[in-house]
This record gives sequence, structure tokens and C-alpha cells, in this order.
Amino acid sequence: MKVSSIQRVRRLPLWRPLGVRNFRLLWMGQAISIFGDQFYFIALPLLTLQLTGSAFSLGTVLMATGATRAVFELIGGALSDRFSPRTLMLASNVLRAVLTIIIAVIIFTGVIQLWHLYALSIAFGFVDAFFYPAYFSVTPRIVLEEHLTASNALLRGTNRLMMPLGAAAAGLIIQAGSFAAAFAIDAMTFVFSAAMIYCIVEEKRSAANEEPRQTEKFRLKELFASIGEGLRYSWSHPLVRTLLFFISAVEFSFAGLSTVGLAMISKTRFPGADPESIGAAAFATMQAAFSCGMLIGMFLAGLINLPRQRGRVIIGMIALAGVGFTMVGFATDIVSAALVLVVTGIGGGLANILVMGWLQARTDVRVLGRVMSLLTFSMSVLEPLSFALAGIMADVSVTILFFIGGSIMLAASLLSIMSPAMRTSD
Repeated sequence: MKVSSIQRVRRLPLWRPLGVRNFRLLWMGQAISIFGDQFYFIALPLLTLQLTGSAFSLGTVLMATGATRAVFELIGGALSDRFSPRTLMLASNVLRAVLTIIIAVIIFTGVIQLWHLYALSIAFGFVDAFFYPAYFSVTPRIVLEEHLTASNALLRGTNRLMMPLGAAAAGLIIQAGSFAAAFAIDAMTFVFSAAMIYCIVEEKRSAANEEPRQTEKFRLKELFASIGEGLRYSWSHPLVRTLLFFISAVEFSFAGLSTVGLAMISKTRFPGADPESIGAAAFATMQAAFSCGMLIGMFLAGLINLPRQRGRVIIGMIALAGVGFTMVGFATDIVSAALVLVVTGIGGGLANILVMGWLQARTDVRVLGRVMSLLTFSMSVLEPLSFALAGIMADVSVTILFFIGGSIMLAASLLSIMSPAMRTSD
């Protein structure tokens, strides 16, 4: 009976991509890399504040990464289609390892200055602009189309698991007063990830399914022409165009609600016993509830086999998330808010995985990197705008913020129902 149960678990769709050696390598490398990223994400803000004590300096240091990434992301997508995504990912991880080692040495020697952190942020933004389009376009090249949903569920679900683990470990290291050690650990995880990517063996594709890999110099004119081709393809393909607009609208409302909105509602509505409290416990509780829901939804997407009606399921799940966020805005106690956020997270996580796998599967592999870069570019532009607008609205009324954010999700769902591409495409 025990053996039979184990066998049934192994047959679940979620685990099938792990039977592919290349995917296992990608999965292991990315999991460890995400664990190490948390050392960077926690150390950089704290180090900036230790050096300057200025929130403005912290904001501009963080903004430098996003702004640089946005500038170069479309170029990164074009290069992902022209050259090997594996090579771009490998080079990116090697460069990021070198950067973090350099900053660790600078901190250890005691000569760290603010301009070093600006340089680090700009360099990371530049490298990330080439890594992420390649990363999102490599999965369809190494797994079968029917395993794409499970692959994304494993990758993104594991990433969500590694984030709190890495953050906790980073907190302990930094609490001991060692910023240098935090960056050094991050560097080692990049080395490990680079080693895993190096071991990936790329399969040769037919010329009809690949952008020509030319050995001659990739001229600037050709580069911009390649970007233009990706933009035209994204606009002319009904399903791809609809999915890109749908994802952008949902992410725009989600970014501000999940950070600024939850933080503000914690401070103003659930401050705790101490009237002067900033609501840290409530904020952590709601974030944990939403993250658990997202994780459940992501793994649930990998467990189910949904070859048909994906559009309607995605629309329904985002509508559920929109209703959930609206309800959070009217919540009067932390328990009800947390329970609603678990359900909201399940809907969001399930839709997140299904929509990404669908977009990857229905995009021509020749332009996959450029389409993925267009998606990440829109996130880089819309996310800070969402933060800013959420802050303005939250100062007026946090209830209005959640109502408007939830309404945007509902509107995106309703408009998508009107799209034949979303309703009828499988």
C-alpha cells in the first residue's frame, strides 16, 4: 500500500518535468539562486541606510536597478532569440557572481561608499535585463508543451518557498553584523546556478523554429529591427496580445495592493494593542496568508491537467482575486482579512501559472525571448507606477484603494470574456 501511494504521487503531472535532466538542472540552479538573492535584497537596503540614514538614498539605489533593467530588457529579449538563452543565463550568473564578490571585498576592507551601491544596482539592472528574458524563454525549449504548466508551477512555487528561507538565513547573518558574508553567500549561489546551467545540453532545433544564429556581428540596426519584429508579432497575434494586456492590467493592480495596500491597512486598521504600533504583526500575518495561498494555487496548477478551457479558468480565478482584494478593503479584523487573502492567493497563484504556460506555449519559439522581454518590460514600468498611485490613494482611503484595485482585476476579467481569443483558445 505504501509503495502504491508513492507511485501514485510520482505519477502526478507536477513531477513529470523533473524526469527531464535539463529541467532538473535549471530547477536546482534557480532554487539556490533565489535563496541567495534574499541575502542581496535584505543586505542592500540595510547597508544603504547604515551608510546614509536616508530614505531618499535608499529609494534611488533601488530605483537604479529597475530603471536600468527597463531600458535594456527589450534588447535582452532580442538577443535571447538571436543567441542561446542558456549562454546568456550562464554569462549573467557569472557576471552577477563577480559583482557580488567585488562588493563583498569592498565591504570587508571597510572602504564601502554610497556610489559603490549605485554602481552595483545599475550593474545588476543591466545584467538582469538579459537574464530574465532568456530564463522565461528557455523552459519551452527543454520540456514538452504539455509539461509547461507543471514546469512553471515547480519553478515559481519553489522560488516562493526559497524566499522566506533565504530571508530568514540572511537576517541571521546580517544581524551578526556581516554584510560582507551576506554578499559572499549570494555570490556562491550564483556560482552554483552557473554550474547547473553550464551542464544543460541544448537540443538543436530546426531552422524553421529558430531565429537564425548568425556568427557575424549583430549590428545595431538589426537589433532594433529584431525588437520591432517582436513588437509587431505581439500585436498581430490575437491571443498573445490579449494575454499581455491581461497580465499587465492584473499585475498593475496587484503590485500596489500586495505591498503598499497591505502595509497601510495594517498600520491604520490593525495596529495591535499599542496605538503607536505600525501594525508589523498584522502586515506579516496578511503577507504570510497571501503567500501561502499563492503557493497552494501554484502547485495546484501543476497538479491538474487542463488542456482545454484554460482561458475561462484564468478569467474566473482573476475575478475571484479581484473580489477577494475588494473584500480585504472592508475587513474589520485580521482573521477575516487573512482568510480572504488565502483564497485570493489561491486564485492568483493558479491563474499566474496557467497564464504563463499558455503564453509560452502559444508564442512562436522564434520570437519567444522578445515576447517575454515585452512582458518583463511592462512589469518594470508598471510596478513603480502602481506603488506610487497606491500610495496616493491609500493616503486618501485604504478602502478606496482596495476597491479600485479589485475593480481593475474584475474589469480585466470582464473585458477578457469579450475576447474570442481568451474564450475559445486552448
